[in-house]
Amino acid sequence: MNIKRRDFILAGATALAAAGLPRMVRGACGAGSCCAPAFKTVLKKALIRPRLTPEVVKALKDNGYPGVELQDKKVTEAEARVARRLAEDEGVRIHSFMGGWFEFNAKDPAKRREAIDAAKHNLYTAAAYGAPVILIVPGRVGGIKMPKPSEFKLAFDPQTLTLARAADADYPEYVQAQNDATKYAQDAVWELVPLAAELGVVIGLENVWNNLWVKPDFAAAFIRSFKVATVKAYLDLGNHERYAPSAEWVDALSDQIVKLHIKDFKVDRTLEREGTFVRIGDGTIDFKAVRRAIERVGYSGWVSIESSGWTDAEHSAIMDRFFAGTL
Repeated sequence: MNIKRRDFILAGATALAAAGLPRMVRGACGAGSCCAPAFKTVLKKALIRPRLTPEVVKALKDNGYPGVELQDKKVTEAEARVARRLAEDEGVRIHSFMGGWFEFNAKDPAKRREAIDAAKHNLYTAAAYGAPVILIVPGRVGGIKMPKPSEFKLAFDPQTLTLARAADADYPEYVQAQNDATKYAQDAVWELVPLAAELGVVIGLENVWNNLWVKPDFAAAFIRSFKVATVKAYLDLGNHERYAPSAEWVDALSDQIVKLHIKDFKVDRTLEREGTFVRIGDGTIDFKAVRRAIERVGYSGWVSIESSGWTDAEHSAIMDRFFAGTL
């Protein structure tokens, strides 16, 4: 059963405890932006949905989300323009389009070309939506011997981004894969930059489970290497917690952050992947520290929730608490 946000907030702490929901909603903000006077930065809530429909718009508005991030790559530009008009008529902001994974570092040149062309197509889709940002994951590696998340100790040249060593032990295949990925990703993104500038869309490069740029300082150096306003960081606050605390990622990427995703992660070094994604409130991310880091770097903007385990209304209340610095 759908719980409307106003009813959810009035349900009270007793009902929340009975349902197993963390005590996150007392003093919750309204209208999707931070109301805590301690913070100068203002954050806005968004859900991630495949497409925008009247039903999606109603759910967004009922549950306190002023924005949405869309992700269906099969949508046509004409359909995107219709959705843009719907959003504008209803006062909802399409703040980002999720382009997703691209094999910019594929060994086969034909696959690299295919990935770049697909990214260009998605840039046009983002522009048709009126979305100011497109999310792009610029490559990934796997199937090779590499350090565990807790073993990574990257030695790299901050100017050339050449990785010399990945950990205390030798991982030559990984080092080569990382260096190749950096080169090919830079080449691909540079080819996208003129079109992005023409369309008025920022390329938001996301950190994700792609085994590349796995430490905050290296990821930040990669983003900053472009030195253009059309290439920024789309930071997911849960994806790389197993490599370094999420607040460190915020501090390192700093003014390069163009958008945020929020989810939770529980670090457990005994597991094969040294942790697992969990519903927000059940993980090891220090969200208070993350909120303070957001204030330090001066990020004001959209935060898309990419999580499960709670209803849309419950997630809305949780995000209010995060924005207020009390999660």
